[in-house]
Amino acid sequence: MVADVTRTLSNPPADWPGRIAAPPYDAANAHWAANVNPRNWPLPPMRDRYHLVVIGGGTAGLVSAAIAVGLGARVALVERAMLGGDCLNVGCVPSKALLRAARGWHDARSAAAESGGPSASGDGDFAAVMARLRGVRSQLSDVDSVTRFSELGVDVFLGDAVFVGPNVVRIGDRTVQFRRAIVATGARAAVPPIPGLADTPFDTNETIFSVTERPAHLIVIGGGAIGAELAQAFARLGTTVTLVNADERLLAREDADAAALVSAALHANGVTQHHGVRVSSVAYSGGLFTVTATAAQGSVTVQGDRLLVATGRAPNVDGLGLEAAGIAYSPKGIVVNDRLRTSNRRVFAIGDVSSRLQFTHVADAQARLAVPNALFFGLGGGRNSSLIVPRVTYTSPELAQVGLTGAEAAAAGTKIDTITVPLTHVDRAVLDGADTGFLTVHLKAGTDRILGGTLVAEHAGEMIGELAVAITNRLGLGALGHTIHPYPTQAEVYRRAADAWRRTRLTPIARRAFGGWFKLFR
Repeated sequence: MVADVTRTLSNPPADWPGRIAAPPYDAANAHWAANVNPRNWPLPPMRDRYHLVVIGGGTAGLVSAAIAVGLGARVALVERAMLGGDCLNVGCVPSKALLRAARGWHDARSAAAESGGPSASGDGDFAAVMARLRGVRSQLSDVDSVTRFSELGVDVFLGDAVFVGPNVVRIGDRTVQFRRAIVATGARAAVPPIPGLADTPFDTNETIFSVTERPAHLIVIGGGAIGAELAQAFARLGTTVTLVNADERLLAREDADAAALVSAALHANGVTQHHGVRVSSVAYSGGLFTVTATAAQGSVTVQGDRLLVATGRAPNVDGLGLEAAGIAYSPKGIVVNDRLRTSNRRVFAIGDVSSRLQFTHVADAQARLAVPNALFFGLGGGRNSSLIVPRVTYTSPELAQVGLTGAEAAAAGTKIDTITVPLTHVDRAVLDGADTGFLTVHLKAGTDRILGGTLVAEHAGEMIGELAVAITNRLGLGALGHTIHPYPTQAEVYRRAADAWRRTRLTPIARRAFGGWFKLFR
């Protein structure tokens, strides 16, 4: 659920097919708008009661509604902005389309030096990059469309839902009862209270993908995943980029050595980075932003024609009438237990509105827990704490992590053994010229049980799933080593890690025993 799209609104054509009016008004955006929030969508038939009311049509809400209606439940789905939520509309889909284009531009420029390829010079077509982005988003929106979910049997309401009692919700001018409800309203870009910021036309992820002209100088406030990904993407597309970050380093929650490699990659792509500085003011005049930041060593002032604020997410809890339903919440989101149930036993909350881990794949996984927990008293559902969640920052190289980090293990007092394999030891990475990176695996001390791992590689996001499968199913590192990986692939790094662990098992006593055996074995 996208909470605030007003900053992308202007005057669409009179025959614009959707209630969401995001420029440019081309065929791709028209198809997208007609899918995610069509104009003149009729109200569903009048029903007094639903087995399940789902509030919010992002990933969490859509998966919940599809599962429940597929099981035979009577389901209402309410969305006030765009079906598909952040992921489809202003998050995963458009950002990864932009990253793909940026990688293509980078590869073209570097082909001659790196592999004797043809020399590329001149500038690319930024408008074509954004047109492709809109086209891909439009194509993928068919799966999340209002029409599709209506055809599945879901009653789709476009508008606001407000709780007016513990088991009653008002949808527009209708009031309906429910046996169970799931709140999946997501989160929005958090805007920090920086003096002067609110008076400027700054961007967040909710607006940056509507640009049609390449910025000359993009200033990024924030050094998390969104800031890092988009800073590198725009730099590779030819924009001058300056990143201003309050944390002492890029990607502060990630392994320090891994984050350092990503930071170095951004630097190599031309991104100027200022870490450990706090923005004290923002001004806008004559088409230019002026960002002033302070640090112990002095102040930094940067000017650019575009400003992206990427300083975190805020859960969408306002305007839902949570008090009327007896649902506890805080500025951090709706409070849930391990079964994803709120303080109202009839209501569950999933996804970014209640989860500490704000990822699309977490929203999907929680929906698969919440529906059976809500409708079948937990049969077939499960506990949120059972989820093993990988995360990926889609820079180049990518940074992927799952389970415990070394810092988290130390903070918890968990004793671990750590195996690290640099990608320079992996043939495919060397062949690809992509050997900047490493795999670190943390094992329960004295065993091969995997507690967590970090991978920095060009395809880390595609490879981290193997480690997630092992942790989820309690497979040891030895099991990964026994698995035959095709050669040459970067995934061979897991076999090399297992080999390194086996070498640690060859103690001096074992060596002497083998030596004695081979003296006899003549």
